[in-house]
Amino acid sequence: MVKRETTLTFYGGVNEIGGNKILLKDGDTKVFFDFGMSFALKRQYYSPPFLSPKSEDSLLELGILPKIEGIYRFDDKAADVDAVFISHGHMDHSAYLSFIKRDVPVYCGETTKIILHALGEMRRADLEFNVEGITFKPFRTGDTIRVGSLEVEPVHVDHSVPGAYGFIVHTSNGAVVYTGDFRVHGAKPEMTRDFVEKAKEAEPVAVITEATNMTGASVSSEGEVEDKLNSIVRQADGIVLAEFAATDVDRLNSFYSAAKNNGRCLVVSPKQAYLMNALRKDKGLTIPSLSDEHLLIFRKSKKKEGGKEVRRTWERQLLEEYSGRVVDSEGISKQQCKLVFSVSFYDLEQLMEVHPKPGSCYISSSSEPFTEEMEIDFERLVNWLRHYGLPQYHVHVSGHIMPFALKEVIKEIGATKIFPVHTENAELFAKFVRELKSETVVVEKGETYKI
Repeated sequence: MVKRETTLTFYGGVNEIGGNKILLKDGDTKVFFDFGMSFALKRQYYSPPFLSPKSEDSLLELGILPKIEGIYRFDDKAADVDAVFISHGHMDHSAYLSFIKRDVPVYCGETTKIILHALGEMRRADLEFNVEGITFKPFRTGDTIRVGSLEVEPVHVDHSVPGAYGFIVHTSNGAVVYTGDFRVHGAKPEMTRDFVEKAKEAEPVAVITEATNMTGASVSSEGEVEDKLNSIVRQADGIVLAEFAATDVDRLNSFYSAAKNNGRCLVVSPKQAYLMNALRKDKGLTIPSLSDEHLLIFRKSKKKEGGKEVRRTWERQLLEEYSGRVVDSEGISKQQCKLVFSVSFYDLEQLMEVHPKPGSCYISSSSEPFTEEMEIDFERLVNWLRHYGLPQYHVHVSGHIMPFALKEVIKEIGATKIFPVHTENAELFAKFVRELKSETVVVEKGETYKI
């Protein structure tokens, strides 16, 4: 029997939250797990949209894109990787698929494929996110994928985006478990439980785990979030402004429920509506129909050319199809006490046309600012809210597992070695779990570790 060497090399997700790019080699077989954008590293050099990378050369020189031969579509070498597996559709795990050679198969959950395709259709051609021409090979829990000498089992986990998976990878030297991003306090903890039990059965030699929430952990649940949103919306006399991630279906549903329970409509952007329509193809998800009487689509005024507003094809078709559910700023302003209005930071200028009445409020339902740039944006947000007299509520539950729950999961899986990623606090994590039988390896970026 041929003895193969199994190694792990971490090109991203090291000393940062996100940007995961993990290469697993088993003899001649080479597979990447996730290939995401490193937001933290990119922010060190760029401030979009005015200072943005113009070419792959810029990203390579600055180390934002790792120097790896035989993987990128812009080099002339033959493909030197057999596959890429994507755990979920967040950009810090999937965006840099843009650069992968198109003859390299990309495996992901069916829901992730829907999300990435929908985002690709809505966005203009982008250097850092372009999935056109990628050969997606979708999977579901229960499937087994054979790639060279590897056998990969995807198992669903609960996260703040639907269609998230962890992986159990059977190598020549034992099983390697990759958690992706996951939690046990979300809407579907049973999915994470399925993954943990499967991982334990595999008796792994290594587990690669996220360890995001080692500082600033906040204990909450999706049920508590829904109760809090209901309470806030019930007390509001004016419009309720809501900020949440477009791909967070749990949060979409909780705001929709809060609106419906209080006799209001949830107003979403065309992008949110388009993504909702796409995700309704997944029968495993519960998503309101755009024809629902408690949903409206916001039509923002656009610049005109030749007397007509300029809109992309997907948006124009969406607004035409659901014309009876479309509302503009004037319509929102006239019925403020009947609406929950989903707005992003970049839509705040619409408030000049809405003119929020006394008794209105703003609800943020995403992570607290944790970089200098986000702090600046947060200050600008506060200035807008102060100008209109809008108190801000923060109602959120993390998409990432909390420290004690993570420790219990790691203990139960019982791998020989632990490789923490997707964290700025790997050494803290190593000390936190030091009494476990497993050995924690604090990894270095670009270094190779033998299994």
